[in-house]
Amino acid sequence: MKTILFAGLLSGFALSVALPTNARPALTTARVVGLADETPAAVKATIARLYPTAKNVKFEKEDGDYEAGFKHNGKSMSVVLDAKGTVKETETEIPVNALPAAVRDYVAKQMPGKKIKEAAEIVDANGTKKYEAEVGGKDLMFDTSGKPLN
Repeated sequence: MKTILFAGLLSGFALSVALPTNARPALTTARVVGLADETPAAVKATIARLYPTAKNVKFEKEDGDYEAGFKHNGKSMSVVLDAKGTVKETETEIPVNALPAAVRDYVAKQMPGKKIKEAAEIVDANGTKKYEAEVGGKDLMFDTSGKPLN
């Protein structure tokens, strides 16, 4: 996810440098939080209800749904919701050593010399849990027993 955000920021910077000054969009607060203004009230209300201490929530539209990114209890989180505010999935950053041992063993054996850069626990609307491990710039998905899903 950080790779996508970085790519978006980089392309925005490149575009602003390449355009003549009079063609550059003005960076105003309204533009930065523009999507939040387009985010349905039900989506915002669900996040406020479930995560009342979350600050600086950033909303993005994602495949017809909405993703809210924020910090909660010191951990980076994202929540995917539909337009009615129904939670479809949560993703919570976890320490790499909190991944099941089978996930860490799989990466060590199948990708010798590569390290897990980031890890997350993902829970869908049905309560099904899976794990994500970022290795070599790719996100690998695993079930709770450590079996690869992709």
